[in-house]
Formats: sequence, structure tokens, C-alpha cells
Amino acid sequence: MMNRKFLAPLLTGIMAVGLLAGCGANNAKDASSTNSGESQPTATAQAAEQEVNVYSARSYDVDALLYEKFTTETGIKVNVIDGKAEELIERLKREGESTPADLFLTVDGGVLNNAKQAGLLQPAASEIIDHNVPKELRDPDNQWIGLSTRARVIVYSKDRVKPEQLSTYEDLTSPAWKGKVLVRPSSSLYNQSLLSSFIELNGEAKAEEWSKGLVANLARTPEGNDRDQAKAIAAGVGDLAIMNTYYVGLMLNSDDPEEVKVGQSIGIFFPNQDTTGTHVNISGVGLIKNSKNTKNAVKLIEFLTGAEAQTMITNENYEFPVNAEAELPELLKSWGTFKAQQIDFNKLGVYNAKAIEIMNKTGWK
Repeated sequence: MMNRKFLAPLLTGIMAVGLLAGCGANNAKDASSTNSGESQPTATAQAAEQEVNVYSARSYDVDALLYEKFTTETGIKVNVIDGKAEELIERLKREGESTPADLFLTVDGGVLNNAKQAGLLQPAASEIIDHNVPKELRDPDNQWIGLSTRARVIVYSKDRVKPEQLSTYEDLTSPAWKGKVLVRPSSSLYNQSLLSSFIELNGEAKAEEWSKGLVANLARTPEGNDRDQAKAIAAGVGDLAIMNTYYVGLMLNSDDPEEVKVGQSIGIFFPNQDTTGTHVNISGVGLIKNSKNTKNAVKLIEFLTGAEAQTMITNENYEFPVNAEAELPELLKSWGTFKAQQIDFNKLGVYNAKAIEIMNKTGWK
């Protein structure tokens, strides 16, 4: 049996070694915990810095190409949720501070203003954006930024109408065009904004008079989209239509030979060049107030408004660029320059309800 005199020091030594080992383990654990605590937020932050989340009511093939290019150049992934503008705005309201959205894209100045008035947006502060986009194509508070514009023009049959017969939107109510005008339904936001612009420029009474006169001259009950109006012209249903210019560009460059044929059969006329100018609406983006990736969101706006991206937008989708440095496709150059309405795009939202009321009152279905 071991002598007690020797056993006590031995047990003491063993305990000391155990305590040291325990301290080392605890120190290692503490260090690991500290390092993990430091690195984990960093990793999370890095992950967050590598994405931007977009709620988009603007869904064109060129947009996907642009997002891919942005990711390739920056390493920032673009996550997109598509939907109708009104539905996306309601979703943003419901989500509040917990929303994952960083940007809201849509195709109408009035809708952008609705998002602003709902308190969903914040200013996008960037000298690059200010350089890329002229002031008149940005919200006064920079809460939304224009990405492109589209003119809503008179499109006519080249076989049955001479351009010198055309002049203004108001002339579409002339008896000469009775039974010859085509337009999509009043539910179209494009038409609602067109009428809203007339309310802003000419007052409610004249806007109502125009809507009533237009309805009286319709070739058929409004139906379909802008492409369908062009097809109806080609089919002889009517001679004139109100359309956005970029649809003509898309048809002329379609993979469908029939659409190309329709596009070739119609001409574009920019109305009201001697008066208020042709109605122009805007496609734009707003920075979400509760964005979690604000820096990345601003970077994406800077990219989308840059000359290279703007050239892609106009060459692929035939919209007019907001950046003057973008290179126009030959088709848009062939249309020539035109005078555009000079209005605050936010007014399109202000007068939207009144425009719908007038359409209902005048029988614009």
C-alpha cells in the first residue's frame, strides 16, 4: 500500500494538472466563442453585402440580363420577386420593418408616387445617380429614380391613313375618325395615366370631354393589350390606335413573322407637337425605407442608370433611356426627336382616381 506521505502530494499534483487542463479548455472555449462571435457577424454581414432583393412590377427579358451582368461585375446576387404593382405595394405595407425588399420597380410614375405617399421609400443619395438621370426624371426627394421612358402615341395604318391627317390627341374625337379608333380598356394603367396627364394640363372638364369624344369614335369595345390594337389595325377593324412606342419596336423585332408583318404595316405619330407635347410615362425604381441592403441597392440603381445598362435597355426593349449617354438603336433614331409633355410624374398618381371616375362616367369600358 502506498504511503500516505507520498499519496497526498501525488493527488495534489493530479488535481493541479486537471485544473490547468480545465482552465486551458475553458480558455480555448472562451477564445473560440470570442472568435466565433466576431467572425459570425462578419460572415453574416458579408453574406448580406452580397445580395439585393427586388420587388418588381417590371418584367422584361432585358431586366434579367442586366441583373446577371450586375452580379458578374459586383458579386452581388439579385433576388427578384415579380408581381403586380398594387399587390407588391400592399405586401410592402404588410411586411413593414421585416420586409426583405430593398428596391421596388414599376412602370408608372403614379404608382411610384403611391409608394412614396405610403411611406415605403427613402431617398437614394448618390452623385452617380444624379449624374446619370436628369432632375426631371427623378422624384424631387430622390425617393424614386427613372430607368426609362415610353411615349404613348397615335399608331396608324400606313395603307389607310396619311400622317399629315394626324395632329393631336384631341383630334381623335373629330367626326372624321368615327368608328376608326382603337384603344385598350380603361383598366389599363397606361390609359389612366394618359387621362391623368390631361387633367393636370387641361383640367377635369376638358379631360372628360376628350374621354367622351374618344369613346364615341371607338371602332369596338376596348379589349386586349397594345399589341392587340396594332393587330386590329392590320385586320382592318380600325385605322388608328393609342399605343406605347416600345410595343412597336418589340413587334418589329419579334421572332413571330406575323407580329413583324403587323409592325411593318403601322406608322408612329407623335401628337401635340405644337401644343402640350406627347404623353410620356416613366419606368422607375424606388429605394425601400426598410431596406437591409441599402448600399447594394444604391449600387444596383447606379448600374441600371449607367450608360452601358441604359444602352441595353433601349436596344433590347425599345424604351427611351434616361441617360443621355446611352446609344439609341437605329429604329428609335428613325422615329426622330419629339416634344414631350412637361409634367410632374407624381401627378399621374394624384389624379388616378379622378381619371378612373371620368372613364366610368363616359363609358370607357
